[in-house]
Amino acid sequence: MTKNIAVIKGDGIGPEIVEQALKILSKIGERYNTHFNFSYALMGGIAIDETGEPLPAETVEICKNSDSVLLGAVGGPKWDKGEGNLRPEAGLLGIRKALGLFANIRPVKLIDALSGACPLKDSQKIDLIIVRELIGGAYFGKRETYIDENGHRTAYDTMAYKDYEISRIAKVAFRLASLRRGKVISVDKANVLDSSRLWREIVHQEFSKNEYKNLELSDMLVDNAAMQLIRNPRQFDVVVTENLFGDILSDEASMLTGSLGMLPSASLGVGLCGLYEPIHGSAPDIAGQDKANPLATILSTAMMLRFSLNMEAAANDIEKAVDSALNKGCRTADIMSSGMSLLSCSEMGKAVLNEI
Repeated sequence: MTKNIAVIKGDGIGPEIVEQALKILSKIGERYNTHFNFSYALMGGIAIDETGEPLPAETVEICKNSDSVLLGAVGGPKWDKGEGNLRPEAGLLGIRKALGLFANIRPVKLIDALSGACPLKDSQKIDLIIVRELIGGAYFGKRETYIDENGHRTAYDTMAYKDYEISRIAKVAFRLASLRRGKVISVDKANVLDSSRLWREIVHQEFSKNEYKNLELSDMLVDNAAMQLIRNPRQFDVVVTENLFGDILSDEASMLTGSLGMLPSASLGVGLCGLYEPIHGSAPDIAGQDKANPLATILSTAMMLRFSLNMEAAANDIEKAVDSALNKGCRTADIMSSGMSLLSCSEMGKAVLNEI
């Protein structure tokens, strides 16, 4: 069996962390008699440098012809002064749009071995999923920077949603909740924003269908959700929210696991092809130093195997291998604690590989 994987290493620490994930995938392929055919593509800052644009048409074509996409990270201060459509992040937004990836799945689970890295005193049993709408809202709405009639520089971004965009992301959240503890919290700002009032209405409209009668749905304002994630994260099972709120809340929630370097993600659409990436950035301050934590990227490959490639047992193997390496005291600098073994990025990758 052959699976075609588009590989976008990206910028900063992207190449380092992706390299470790590819080694894991290759070993999984040997175990499960599967050949992973890797097709490499450019996106982000490196694509700007080499082609003049953050998302070359060739990259979109490679991704569309693959079973799935593995991404490292994009961005860095080198490209921060470019126009919006010529920044690395524009490539990320563009590939999501091109592939129709409207649902971002971000599991937030504290591994027992890292309970000491969680900033909360009571850190037991943190296990939630944030379902973020990915191709609507302020990141994709109409925007402009201009000089107003009084000579002031002015900018605006539009947060807009259509009913079907809300309905389809709600369905994803409800399906996930049905496989977990059956509780969905929809996060919005309905006390202020029209887009949030529509969000709340459509989410409840979708929930009213008989197929979700065994689930529980409640609403929470985004500012309260930010507080409650720290106050009592165990109350959350599945959180569904719009693009901007989901981006912020999931980064906040990542610290419940001890580090941004521990959180994988899956971006999914209608078909099986998805984009899998760690939620952290390109960390240019440590790029090329073999210091990065590759575990979020490795865990993203597990999500790829589960959601896009129908290889559940292989996904479980990777997750168990990560747990085992951590239980043996293996740590990168971001999750290091007293008495543990400090490993480089490549050494952590090897430690996980040895557990498979």
